[in-house]
Amino acid sequence: MSYGYSDAMAVAQAHADVRATFIRRTYGHLAGAILAFVALEAVLLQIPGVENVVVGMSRLWIGVLAAWMVISWLARTWASSAKSISMQYVGLAVYVVGQAVLFLPMLYYAAFLMEDKTVIPTAGILTLGVFAGLTAAVFVTRKDFSYLGSILSIAGFIALGLIVASCIFGFSLGLIFSFAMVALACAAILYDTSNVLHHYGTDQYVAASVELFASVALLFWYVLRIAMASRE
Repeated sequence: MSYGYSDAMAVAQAHADVRATFIRRTYGHLAGAILAFVALEAVLLQIPGVENVVVGMSRLWIGVLAAWMVISWLARTWASSAKSISMQYVGLAVYVVGQAVLFLPMLYYAAFLMEDKTVIPTAGILTLGVFAGLTAAVFVTRKDFSYLGSILSIAGFIALGLIVASCIFGFSLGLIFSFAMVALACAAILYDTSNVLHHYGTDQYVAASVELFASVALLFWYVLRIAMASRE
């Protein structure tokens, strides 16, 4: 979720052609980020000895999460840079690579240790379907969901606290938490999509694509967890 906007003209006040170009660039970059994530994950899962990396990450998961928080903050800061388009693309690239590494243990388990090999494709299709539906709802209604920003921030901190506590004390958060996080991800998609229509500056299509990708990744993570649990 992005809370800082550019000094450039807001999309809502721009000419129709400018708005259309901004939206096309935003979702074009989002599609590129998703394809890059899929390609990177396919490469990472085929690296010899990847199972050792997965085991190491699983044992040090709280450290992995801490590193991810730093990487995520840096990548989003760079992607929001109003002064350097190259730095914006660095932020997008770093964020995609970071997500690919973060997903590695769960995707390895789903791909190689589960009997049902349809789990990942099923979760991917469900994620894209939900994202498309939410996006269409915002574009059709033109509603501004920016009021969700403070709610998402509070809910995000609560969720992070529960995740850290589960890592430290070794308890499972369970399916109820996963469903709650799916709801949170859906709210984030509504928020980010409405920002694309109303609040971003016309030069912030890279930053907008990063925020949308972050919300899609969050949704995919918990949809996949639910799909894996249902198969077990």
